[in-house]
Amino acid sequence: MKTFRIGLIGLGGMGQAHIRWMSEMGGRFRLVAISDVNPPALADMGDKLGISEAKRYADFERLIADPDVDAVVSVTPNNVHAAIVRACLEAGKPFLAEKPFTRDFEEAVPLLALYERQPVAAMIGFTYRYTPAFRYARELVRQGRIGRVRSFSSQYLQGWGAAQYNCPFVWRFDKAITGTGTLGDLGSHMIDLARFLFGGEFLELTAQMQTIVPERPDPLTGEPVRIEVDDFVSFQARMTGDIRGVFQSSRNAIGSGNQHEISIYGDTGTIHASTLDEGHTVLIGEDGEGQLSRSTIAVPQRCRIKQYDDFLALLDGTETDGLPGIIDGYRNQEVLEAIVRASEIRSLVEL
Repeated sequence: MKTFRIGLIGLGGMGQAHIRWMSEMGGRFRLVAISDVNPPALADMGDKLGISEAKRYADFERLIADPDVDAVVSVTPNNVHAAIVRACLEAGKPFLAEKPFTRDFEEAVPLLALYERQPVAAMIGFTYRYTPAFRYARELVRQGRIGRVRSFSSQYLQGWGAAQYNCPFVWRFDKAITGTGTLGDLGSHMIDLARFLFGGEFLELTAQMQTIVPERPDPLTGEPVRIEVDDFVSFQARMTGDIRGVFQSSRNAIGSGNQHEISIYGDTGTIHASTLDEGHTVLIGEDGEGQLSRSTIAVPQRCRIKQYDDFLALLDGTETDGLPGIIDGYRNQEVLEAIVRASEIRSLVEL
């Protein structure tokens, strides 16, 4: 079996997580080149991984053009997502790129056009498609275990941004880098999960976005920096099949570490799944005697698919069910744009 030579762009915390995930794939991936704008990080990680100085790139375009790189993994802040995807498409090089697809919808449009002219094997990093509890919930929905789905509620909560923690101004609060705040970071996952679970598209929505903590201290000077991105967002949507969804996301939910969950309501029952218990999915419905029952079901092994299982299959040329590709990234960005617009005009937006 072929071992794929990987070039990694971005050596931050998530980049290191990707290094670990690749190492768990039985030798099918070999990291041969790295790129980062931070010279000390590039040197330290290069030494740690045993990568020669010739394969340590300050310029990601040189890494993408490297003939020794079979595929690219990109784990960077949002402001370079579009440029990296464009370079991979132009070079015809397969890639796995972090979400959101781009910083805003305007950046997404020409990328889709380029992809349609010259398609490349590509994957967008919507990692929660690979949460076992969510994957099993999708299977239960498809089996009709709760009848026709009528509505659902989805939330993705974190607490690290709450005012009492005095979190400094980091790139996730910088509009020029991130585009939006909580919406693009956490909300993009909720949008993708809904599309993944129900197999449909967003048709219309209303939304509210808010900046709860208006200033953050500069990490170097301590001076306050004005925040121009959201740290709370809520929206209501109608999807294909007349399915109605209620969403909320926040970085100010004290006590929530990484709480992403969904409750799905059908004609004959309810399904609940959460990152707080990735190995189980809850099914509520009537038993054979007409009594309401609640079952906490262990997720079967077939639903324990890793993100890199699908990336490997993509590179091998094998079709998989539910791999998030370019179209998924584009549709996600389209919904993000509609949410921003709905919040600004305080009215219903149709997609």
